[in-house]
Amino acid sequence: MKHTGACLCGAVSYEVEGEMQPVVACHCSQCRKTSGHVWASSQVDAHQLVLINRDGLRWYRSSETAERGFCAVCGSSLFWRLDGEGRISIAAGTLDLPTGLSMAEHIFVANKGDYYEIEPGPPQSP
Repeated sequence: MKHTGACLCGAVSYEVEGEMQPVVACHCSQCRKTSGHVWASSQVDAHQLVLINRDGLRWYRSSETAERGFCAVCGSSLFWRLDGEGRISIAAGTLDLPTGLSMAEHIFVANKGDYYEIEPGPPQSP
């Protein structure tokens, strides 16, 4: 299966070859700050991600062990990768529909914003 996606302005676009992992929603403070709410992403082996247009892609080192990819033109948050892991997380909201994906889990819920509640459903990890 092939998935496609892009940032808001199209200065970064991509294809994903093969199966993608179910979506995980992260509620940690870094993810909330970079996305403006909750970071929901699927993860793939790095070689599965093919950048079609990378003109706007920039990387920001968000911690000692990870970096985040975003579009320098429109500001869209697109990717997250842990150093040395060989995998990349792709923001689910940047995928073209239909994705065929489902929500698997909510993580770092102890750090979620105080302005929302998480609906019952997928498992939640503190």
